[in-house]
Amino acid sequence: MKSLWLLGGFALLCLLSLLVGVKELSAADLLSFSDDAWLTLSASRLPRLAALVLTGVGLAVCGVILQQIVRNRFVEPATSGGLDAAKLGILVSLIALPAAGTGVRMLFALLFCFAASLLYVAIIRRIKFKNTVLVPVVGLMYGSMLSAIAEFYAYRHNILQSMQGWMLGDFSKIVQGNYEIIYLILPIVLLTYLYAQRFTVLGMGEGMASSLGLNYAATAALGLLLVAVTVAATVITVGAIPFVGLVIPNLVALRYGENLRRTLPIVALAGAALLLLCDIIGRLLIYPFEVPIGMTAGSVGGVLFLLLILWKYK
Repeated sequence: MKSLWLLGGFALLCLLSLLVGVKELSAADLLSFSDDAWLTLSASRLPRLAALVLTGVGLAVCGVILQQIVRNRFVEPATSGGLDAAKLGILVSLIALPAAGTGVRMLFALLFCFAASLLYVAIIRRIKFKNTVLVPVVGLMYGSMLSAIAEFYAYRHNILQSMQGWMLGDFSKIVQGNYEIIYLILPIVLLTYLYAQRFTVLGMGEGMASSLGLNYAATAALGLLLVAVTVAATVITVGAIPFVGLVIPNLVALRYGENLRRTLPIVALAGAALLLLCDIIGRLLIYPFEVPIGMTAGSVGGVLFLLLILWKYK
Protein backbone atom coordinates (compact mmCIF):
# COMPACT_ATOMS: atom_id res chain seq x y z
CA MET A 1 0.00 0.00 0.00
CA LYS A 2 2.83 2.43 0.89
CA SER A 3 4.51 1.67 -2.44
CA LEU A 4 1.26 2.45 -4.28
CA TRP A 5 1.03 5.82 -2.52
CA LEU A 6 4.63 6.55 -3.54
CA LEU A 7 3.92 5.52 -7.14
CA GLY A 8 0.79 7.70 -7.22
CA GLY A 9 2.70 10.68 -5.81
CA PHE A 10 5.45 10.17 -8.37
CA ALA A 11 2.93 10.11 -11.24
CA LEU A 12 1.32 13.32 -9.93
CA LEU A 13 4.70 15.04 -9.68
CA CYS A 14 5.52 13.98 -13.25
CA LEU A 15 2.26 15.55 -14.47
CA LEU A 16 2.92 18.77 -12.55
CA SER A 17 6.45 18.91 -13.94
CA LEU A 18 5.05 18.81 -17.47
CA LEU A 19 2.45 21.53 -16.83
CA VAL A 20 4.46 23.97 -14.66
CA GLY A 21 6.67 26.48 -16.43
CA VAL A 22 7.00 30.00 -17.79
CA LYS A 23 4.95 29.06 -20.83
CA GLU A 24 1.48 28.04 -19.72
CA LEU A 25 0.62 24.52 -20.81
CA SER A 26 -2.68 22.87 -19.95
CA ALA A 27 -4.16 19.47 -20.58
CA ALA A 28 -6.65 21.14 -22.95
CA ASP A 29 -3.77 22.44 -25.10
CA LEU A 30 -2.35 18.94 -25.41
CA LEU A 31 -5.71 17.34 -26.14
CA SER A 32 -6.35 19.90 -28.86
CA PHE A 33 -3.06 18.83 -30.52
CA SER A 34 -1.79 22.40 -30.68
CA ASP A 35 1.52 22.49 -32.57
CA ASP A 36 2.95 25.09 -30.20
CA ALA A 37 2.00 23.07 -27.11
CA TRP A 38 3.38 19.83 -28.49
CA LEU A 39 6.63 21.53 -29.51
CA THR A 40 7.07 22.85 -25.97
CA LEU A 41 6.28 19.43 -24.58
CA SER A 42 8.61 17.44 -26.84
CA ALA A 43 11.53 19.87 -27.02
CA SER A 44 11.62 21.10 -23.42
CA ARG A 45 9.24 19.62 -20.86
CA LEU A 46 9.68 15.90 -21.66
CA PRO A 47 13.52 16.12 -21.87
CA ARG A 48 13.53 18.00 -18.57
CA LEU A 49 11.26 15.41 -16.96
CA ALA A 50 13.45 12.56 -18.23
CA ALA A 51 16.61 14.28 -16.93
CA LEU A 52 15.01 14.93 -13.54
CA VAL A 53 13.83 11.35 -13.11
CA LEU A 54 17.10 9.78 -14.24
CA THR A 55 19.21 12.14 -12.12
CA GLY A 56 17.11 11.50 -9.02
CA VAL A 57 17.25 7.74 -9.58
CA GLY A 58 20.99 7.78 -10.22
CA LEU A 59 21.94 9.92 -7.22
CA ALA A 60 19.76 7.90 -4.84
CA VAL A 61 21.27 4.62 -6.07
CA CYS A 62 24.78 6.13 -5.76
CA GLY A 63 24.06 6.90 -2.14
CA VAL A 64 23.05 3.30 -1.47
CA ILE A 65 26.21 1.91 -3.06
CA LEU A 66 28.56 4.26 -1.18
CA GLN A 67 26.81 3.62 2.12
CA GLN A 68 27.25 -0.12 1.69
CA ILE A 69 30.93 0.21 0.77
CA VAL A 70 31.82 2.60 3.60
CA ARG A 71 29.28 1.01 6.02
CA ASN A 72 27.98 4.42 7.05
CA ARG A 73 24.48 5.77 6.51
CA PHE A 74 25.62 9.39 6.19
CA VAL A 75 27.74 9.05 3.05
CA GLU A 76 26.89 10.00 -0.53
CA PRO A 77 28.76 11.73 -3.42
CA ALA A 78 28.25 15.18 -1.87
CA THR A 79 29.69 14.09 1.51
CA SER A 80 32.57 12.02 0.15
CA GLY A 81 34.19 14.40 -2.34
CA GLY A 82 32.75 12.73 -5.45
CA LEU A 83 30.89 15.77 -6.78
CA ASP A 84 33.85 18.09 -6.17
CA ALA A 85 36.25 15.67 -7.85
CA ALA A 86 33.98 15.47 -10.92
CA LYS A 87 33.92 19.27 -11.16
CA LEU A 88 37.71 19.35 -10.91
CA GLY A 89 37.95 16.78 -13.70
CA ILE A 90 35.76 18.90 -15.97
CA LEU A 91 37.87 21.99 -15.28
CA VAL A 92 41.07 20.10 -16.10
CA SER A 93 39.53 18.92 -19.37
CA LEU A 94 38.57 22.51 -20.26
CA ILE A 95 42.23 23.54 -19.99
CA ALA A 96 43.96 20.42 -21.30
CA LEU A 97 41.58 19.80 -24.21
CA PRO A 98 39.55 22.98 -24.82
CA ALA A 99 38.12 21.69 -28.11
CA ALA A 100 37.01 18.35 -26.66
CA GLY A 101 33.36 17.35 -26.68
CA THR A 102 31.02 16.35 -23.89
CA GLY A 103 32.13 12.71 -23.94
CA VAL A 104 35.78 13.58 -23.24
CA ARG A 105 34.83 15.95 -20.43
CA MET A 106 32.65 13.28 -18.90
CA LEU A 107 35.58 10.83 -19.10
CA PHE A 108 37.77 13.28 -17.17
CA ALA A 109 35.02 13.75 -14.59
CA LEU A 110 34.60 9.97 -14.30
CA LEU A 111 38.32 9.32 -13.77
CA PHE A 112 38.70 12.08 -11.18
CA CYS A 113 35.56 10.97 -9.32
CA PHE A 114 36.65 7.32 -9.31
CA ALA A 115 40.17 8.16 -8.08
CA ALA A 116 38.82 10.49 -5.38
CA SER A 117 36.32 7.85 -4.23
CA LEU A 118 39.04 5.20 -3.99
CA LEU A 119 41.18 7.55 -1.89
CA TYR A 120 38.26 8.44 0.36
CA VAL A 121 37.40 4.78 0.99
CA ALA A 122 41.08 4.07 1.73
CA ILE A 123 41.17 6.93 4.26
CA ILE A 124 37.99 5.77 6.01
CA ARG A 125 39.18 2.17 6.20
CA ARG A 126 42.54 3.23 7.62
CA ILE A 127 41.08 5.47 10.33
CA LYS A 128 38.89 3.60 12.83
CA PHE A 129 36.10 6.02 13.71
CA LYS A 130 34.12 5.39 16.87
CA ASN A 131 31.58 8.08 16.00
CA THR A 132 29.81 7.44 12.69
CA VAL A 133 29.11 11.16 12.16
CA LEU A 134 32.86 11.74 11.75
CA VAL A 135 32.86 9.75 8.50
CA PRO A 136 30.76 12.28 6.52
CA VAL A 137 32.53 15.14 8.32
CA VAL A 138 35.85 13.86 6.97
CA GLY A 139 34.18 13.53 3.57
CA LEU A 140 32.98 17.14 3.68
CA MET A 141 36.48 18.30 4.61
CA TYR A 142 37.90 16.19 1.80
CA GLY A 143 35.39 17.62 -0.67
CA SER A 144 36.10 21.17 0.49
CA MET A 145 39.80 20.61 -0.18
CA LEU A 146 39.05 19.33 -3.71
CA SER A 147 36.69 22.28 -4.28
CA ALA A 148 39.38 24.72 -3.14
CA ILE A 149 41.86 23.15 -5.56
CA ALA A 150 39.29 23.46 -8.36
CA GLU A 151 38.63 27.12 -7.56
CA PHE A 152 42.36 27.92 -7.45
CA TYR A 153 42.85 26.06 -10.74
CA ALA A 154 39.95 27.94 -12.34
CA TYR A 155 41.24 31.28 -11.03
CA ARG A 156 44.75 30.66 -12.36
CA HIS A 157 43.39 29.87 -15.83
CA ASN A 158 40.71 32.57 -15.83
CA ILE A 159 37.80 30.16 -16.12
CA LEU A 160 36.24 30.82 -12.72
CA GLN A 161 33.02 31.90 -14.41
CA SER A 162 32.83 28.62 -16.32
CA MET A 163 33.20 26.75 -13.06
CA GLN A 164 30.06 28.34 -11.64
CA GLY A 165 27.96 26.36 -14.11
CA TRP A 166 29.17 23.08 -12.64
CA MET A 167 28.79 24.14 -9.01
CA LEU A 168 25.01 24.50 -8.85
CA GLY A 169 22.54 22.06 -10.36
CA ASP A 170 20.19 23.61 -12.91
CA PHE A 171 17.68 21.97 -15.26
CA SER A 172 16.54 25.17 -16.97
CA LYS A 173 18.89 24.60 -19.93
CA ILE A 174 17.77 21.04 -20.57
CA VAL A 175 16.29 20.77 -24.06
CA GLN A 176 16.15 18.11 -26.71
CA GLY A 177 19.63 17.32 -28.01
CA ASN A 178 21.82 18.34 -25.04
CA TYR A 179 20.86 15.95 -22.26
CA GLU A 180 20.88 12.44 -23.77
CA ILE A 181 24.14 11.43 -22.09
CA ILE A 182 22.13 11.17 -18.85
CA TYR A 183 20.62 7.94 -20.20
CA LEU A 184 23.85 6.21 -19.15
CA ILE A 185 22.22 6.03 -15.72
CA LEU A 186 19.77 3.37 -16.96
CA PRO A 187 22.36 0.55 -17.34
CA ILE A 188 23.98 1.69 -14.08
CA VAL A 189 20.71 1.19 -12.20
CA LEU A 190 20.18 -2.18 -13.88
CA LEU A 191 23.67 -3.37 -12.91
CA THR A 192 23.16 -2.14 -9.36
CA TYR A 193 19.94 -4.15 -9.10
CA LEU A 194 21.63 -7.27 -10.51
CA TYR A 195 24.40 -6.88 -7.92
CA ALA A 196 22.06 -5.79 -5.13
CA GLN A 197 22.60 -8.94 -3.09
CA ARG A 198 26.37 -8.58 -3.34
CA PHE A 199 26.22 -4.93 -2.27
CA THR A 200 24.06 -5.99 0.70
CA VAL A 201 26.73 -8.51 1.71
CA LEU A 202 29.39 -5.86 1.13
CA GLY A 203 27.78 -3.76 3.84
CA MET A 204 28.45 -6.53 6.39
CA GLY A 205 32.18 -5.82 6.29
CA GLU A 206 35.18 -7.28 4.54
CA GLY A 207 35.57 -10.23 6.91
CA MET A 208 31.96 -11.37 6.66
CA ALA A 209 31.80 -10.76 2.90
CA SER A 210 34.97 -12.77 2.28
CA SER A 211 33.73 -15.64 4.47
CA LEU A 212 30.58 -15.77 2.32
CA GLY A 213 32.70 -16.12 -0.83
CA LEU A 214 32.42 -12.53 -2.08
CA ASN A 215 35.41 -10.87 -3.71
CA TYR A 216 35.31 -7.75 -1.55
CA ALA A 217 37.86 -5.62 -3.43
CA ALA A 218 36.39 -6.33 -6.87
CA THR A 219 32.81 -5.69 -5.75
CA ALA A 220 33.77 -2.45 -4.00
CA ALA A 221 35.68 -1.29 -7.10
CA LEU A 222 32.67 -2.08 -9.29
CA GLY A 223 30.43 -0.10 -6.95
CA LEU A 224 32.75 2.91 -7.01
CA LEU A 225 32.94 2.73 -10.81
CA LEU A 226 29.13 2.74 -11.06
CA VAL A 227 29.04 5.75 -8.74
CA ALA A 228 31.71 7.56 -10.77
CA VAL A 229 29.87 7.06 -14.07
CA THR A 230 26.60 8.29 -12.58
CA VAL A 231 28.14 11.34 -10.92
CA ALA A 232 30.08 12.24 -14.07
CA ALA A 233 26.97 11.97 -16.28
CA THR A 234 24.97 14.04 -13.80
CA VAL A 235 27.51 16.82 -13.30
CA ILE A 236 28.29 17.16 -17.02
CA THR A 237 24.56 17.43 -17.82
CA VAL A 238 22.95 19.43 -14.99
CA GLY A 239 25.67 20.25 -12.45
CA ALA A 240 26.10 19.23 -8.81
CA ILE A 241 23.04 18.29 -6.76
CA PRO A 242 23.67 17.41 -3.10
CA PHE A 243 21.96 15.28 -0.44
CA VAL A 244 19.58 13.22 -2.64
CA GLY A 245 21.74 10.13 -2.21
CA LEU A 246 21.95 10.71 1.52
CA VAL A 247 18.41 11.29 2.73
CA ILE A 248 16.50 8.94 0.42
CA PRO A 249 18.35 5.66 1.29
CA ASN A 250 18.04 6.51 4.98
CA LEU A 251 14.32 7.24 4.82
CA VAL A 252 13.65 4.10 2.79
CA ALA A 253 15.76 1.97 5.16
CA LEU A 254 13.76 3.27 8.13
CA ARG A 255 10.48 2.07 6.59
CA TYR A 256 11.43 -0.92 4.43
CA GLY A 257 14.69 -2.30 5.84
CA GLU A 258 18.06 -2.71 4.18
CA ASN A 259 17.62 -5.64 1.77
CA LEU A 260 18.66 -3.91 -1.46
CA ARG A 261 17.00 -6.47 -3.69
CA ARG A 262 13.67 -5.41 -2.20
CA THR A 263 14.26 -1.73 -1.47
CA LEU A 264 16.31 -0.56 -4.47
CA PRO A 265 13.25 0.12 -6.70
CA ILE A 266 11.71 2.13 -3.86
CA VAL A 267 14.96 4.07 -3.39
CA ALA A 268 15.06 4.86 -7.11
CA LEU A 269 11.42 5.97 -7.21
CA ALA A 270 11.75 8.08 -4.06
CA GLY A 271 14.92 9.75 -5.34
CA ALA A 272 13.17 10.75 -8.57
CA ALA A 273 10.13 11.99 -6.63
CA LEU A 274 12.26 14.15 -4.30
CA LEU A 275 14.09 15.75 -7.21
CA LEU A 276 10.82 16.41 -9.04
CA LEU A 277 9.39 18.05 -5.92
CA CYS A 278 12.47 20.26 -5.45
CA ASP A 279 12.37 21.27 -9.11
CA ILE A 280 8.68 22.20 -8.98
CA ILE A 281 9.30 24.26 -5.82
CA GLY A 282 12.17 26.04 -7.55
CA ARG A 283 9.97 26.88 -10.54
CA LEU A 284 7.18 28.29 -8.37
CA LEU A 285 9.06 30.18 -5.64
CA ILE A 286 9.78 33.32 -7.68
CA TYR A 287 7.62 32.57 -10.74
CA PRO A 288 8.11 33.35 -13.63
CA PHE A 289 11.81 33.17 -12.71
CA GLU A 290 13.42 29.97 -11.48
CA VAL A 291 15.53 28.99 -8.48
CA PRO A 292 18.24 26.45 -9.47
CA ILE A 293 17.48 23.00 -8.18
CA GLY A 294 20.91 22.85 -6.53
CA MET A 295 19.64 25.44 -4.03
CA THR A 296 16.24 23.86 -3.36
CA ALA A 297 17.62 20.31 -3.15
CA GLY A 298 20.48 21.52 -0.96
CA SER A 299 18.08 23.32 1.38
CA VAL A 300 15.57 20.47 1.67
CA GLY A 301 18.28 17.82 1.81
CA GLY A 302 20.32 19.74 4.37
CA VAL A 303 17.35 20.04 6.73
CA LEU A 304 16.55 16.34 6.35
CA PHE A 305 20.22 15.48 6.92
CA LEU A 306 20.24 17.40 10.21
CA LEU A 307 16.99 15.75 11.28
CA LEU A 308 18.45 12.31 10.55
CA ILE A 309 21.51 13.07 12.67
CA LEU A 310 19.36 14.41 15.53
CA TRP A 311 17.06 11.39 15.30
CA LYS A 312 19.98 8.95 15.37
CA TYR A 313 21.57 10.58 18.42
CA LYS A 314 18.52 11.78 20.35
